[in-house]
Amino acid sequence: MKPESILAHEPKVLTQAQRETYFNDGYLVLEEFISPEWMKRIWDTTNEFIEESRSYKQSDSKFDLDQGHSSETPRLRRLTSPVSHHPIYWEFASQGPIVDVAEDLLGPDVTFHHSKLNFKWGGGGEEVKWHQDIPFYPHTNYSVLAIGLYMNDVDDEMGPMGAIPGSQFGPIYSHYNKEGEWVGAMRDEDAAKLPTSKTGWMKGKAGSITIHHCRTVHGSMPNNSNRMRPLLINAYSSADALTITSHPAPCKEALQVVRGKRPEYAVFDSEPCPLPPDWSGGYTSIFAAQQEEN
Repeated sequence: MKPESILAHEPKVLTQAQRETYFNDGYLVLEEFISPEWMKRIWDTTNEFIEESRSYKQSDSKFDLDQGHSSETPRLRRLTSPVSHHPIYWEFASQGPIVDVAEDLLGPDVTFHHSKLNFKWGGGGEEVKWHQDIPFYPHTNYSVLAIGLYMNDVDDEMGPMGAIPGSQFGPIYSHYNKEGEWVGAMRDEDAAKLPTSKTGWMKGKAGSITIHHCRTVHGSMPNNSNRMRPLLINAYSSADALTITSHPAPCKEALQVVRGKRPEYAVFDSEPCPLPPDWSGGYTSIFAAQQEEN
């Protein structure tokens, strides 16, 4: 759905100025948007999974383990597809307050795409190199976004997410290296040309949410604090933006319409999008890809 059509709809929770900021800059931060009640439910559930991870010795389709992970000192990079592992995550993604935000920025008909919980553990939790989301999961048009929930207070030391303002209007970059291998990040020569001095660092208190457009160039530095920086991410699209490749994290919740109705027509953007590898055989995580562990 095009921005002008979206902006013509009455917003549910955002101001018109906030919507315009998102469409101009390609990202938005809403401070302490999620209630303490929701935060407690999500944390209680997350702590259950941290405890469960103690029994894991290697990464799998559920847990992506960080270096140094053990039963005594768990260290996680990611819980993949949390919505498929606990109903609280799916309730939040399909009925929680972030769905109103998605509707305000995508239009009245909204499709859920995927979820992930990136932990970025304290004491050096890995950076996320500059990248765009849409090359991971191309759609017929670019009305696609991701909403992240900061589960702890996030300051400069913790590696907050940073975005290049206006980069959603620029090119869609290759996320393959020169050998043709998928690495889930921009090439060094492309990243070197970014106006990083203009980076908007999305910090915030626990309960704050970040929203970024699928074409916005973004990344984060390592977490050098002694506190973990869990970021629960849910991605959505306008219902008329249909996926055109295998889903990187398939689950029964993926591609469900969570607001409004299914579209009568697919809308196609004239600008082409680079294709990712064939994900039908599975996908680990952006961390594994960027560290070229595969």
